[in-house]
Amino acid sequence: MKLNFSVGDLSIHRIIEQETSFLPAREMLPDLTPDLLAKNRPWMQKAGALDANDVLILCFQSYIVKTPHHTILIDSCIGNDKPRPSRPKWDMKTDDIYMRGLAAAGFSVANIDFVMCTHLHVDHIGWNTRLQDGRWVPTFPNARYVFGKTEFDYWIEQNAKTPVPAIVDSVRRSSRTTGPRSSAAILQSATTPVFCRRPAIHPAMSPSPWGAARTTPCSQAI
Repeated sequence: MKLNFSVGDLSIHRIIEQETSFLPAREMLPDLTPDLLAKNRPWMQKAGALDANDVLILCFQSYIVKTPHHTILIDSCIGNDKPRPSRPKWDMKTDDIYMRGLAAAGFSVANIDFVMCTHLHVDHIGWNTRLQDGRWVPTFPNARYVFGKTEFDYWIEQNAKTPVPAIVDSVRRSSRTTGPRSSAAILQSATTPVFCRRPAIHPAMSPSPWGAARTTPCSQAI
């Protein structure tokens, strides 16, 4: 798959942070039978989606959608310096791969107008923030961060009971959600208009019960 392509007057860019083995196919897909895996193994291995030990190879990436009006980053991947002990390849990572990918696509962190979080899994919000002088600051200083209200409220409530590391370091620290200088857009529903003229957000299949990812043109903005 190419790193960039166009749809009408939109340009879309892939920013890859990791492409690596992740979990055994039958662990990640518990309904996958041995026979079905055997049937699909040849093309999956040829496509680079499955290794010799039947471990899935996944690509952790952001998309940047550049419209005539806005530059929108969709999901901010894994991030650096984040404690993720259950995922050794993500835990306290310090490489510059993501930032180099951003620059290679022709963007800086200051260019991003919106960061759209389709859902709040840790590999979708990591670069919402970065560590600077010992504290978490928004990676994209000029961006408005977009969250779905149902999931946002759920995790803020859970975090109030027991701190959730990813919410502490990548959601709460990425945006001000109240006040006249709010840098977050909390969507009341998945069809709330967000971006001027295009695109709008609609429900889509997601690994999170609250995910929202499909986009179509709209005519309003917040």
